[in-house]
Amino acid sequence: MPTFGAHAFVWIGEWTTESGNYAIEQASRHGFDFIEIPLLSPQTFDAASHREALKRVGLGATCSLVLPKGAHMPRYPEQARQFLYSALEKVEAVGSQYLGGCIAYELGYLTGQPPTAEERRIVVEVLRDVAAEAQRRGIHLALEACNRYETYLFNTLADTRETILAVGAPNLSLHADTYHMNIEEEGFFTPLVACADVLDYIHMSESHRGLVGSGTVNWEQVWDALATIQFKGKLVLESFAAINPALQAATCLWRPPNQPPAVLAERGLQFLREGAIRAGLV
Repeated sequence: MPTFGAHAFVWIGEWTTESGNYAIEQASRHGFDFIEIPLLSPQTFDAASHREALKRVGLGATCSLVLPKGAHMPRYPEQARQFLYSALEKVEAVGSQYLGGCIAYELGYLTGQPPTAEERRIVVEVLRDVAAEAQRRGIHLALEACNRYETYLFNTLADTRETILAVGAPNLSLHADTYHMNIEEEGFFTPLVACADVLDYIHMSESHRGLVGSGTVNWEQVWDALATIQFKGKLVLESFAAINPALQAATCLWRPPNQPPAVLAERGLQFLREGAIRAGLV
């Protein structure tokens, strides 16, 4: 049976000690199994406070990140490696066992060309090292595919799967996102089914980043695919109630969503649970 999570951006735009603990409380109050923590600044992340907050409400946690400026993995492999090592320390310290997201690239970093074989080779090499360190700490990794306007490196699920298989680490999986799929894929059913062997984590995100079910994502195809593969991973509501200033330019989020946080969370979780029931996953 899948578990249901929510990205912290459903409630907050920037993760601090205070706002992060607020988001943890909200995720618990709305009935999610876990919260996805945006670990964008490991150096200022108050792991002890957040670990206590999670324990207090009995909530699980995954973490996600994007590589910061100056750590785009193909160009700055050592900087990327060290940033990810520092992030793994915080993931472990907060009591999480999962780190996903854009772990191989900087959002908004474009070369004007498709990825080269050498760039892919570097990514495979570095991710293999990072996966080994994550395995030592009992942490699972997931690599996310994003749309062409945010990265040139991994746009489709099939493309991302190829690199995951090349790394060959048992603790590295595919992180899908329906928002990005809506731009890049030729439908939803076939790509999801074709990547079932490595698919573990899905951002359930609408075409406009607001309330799921109110945009152009073909949710019927999504649920049909998850039913076909009997998906047992993590389904994560990703709606942006507030805009993160560090990611605003890269993600081109210029306006607030179509609903307030409470509606995004309540109706969003209802949408996910009802879809999973119809798909026979629950």
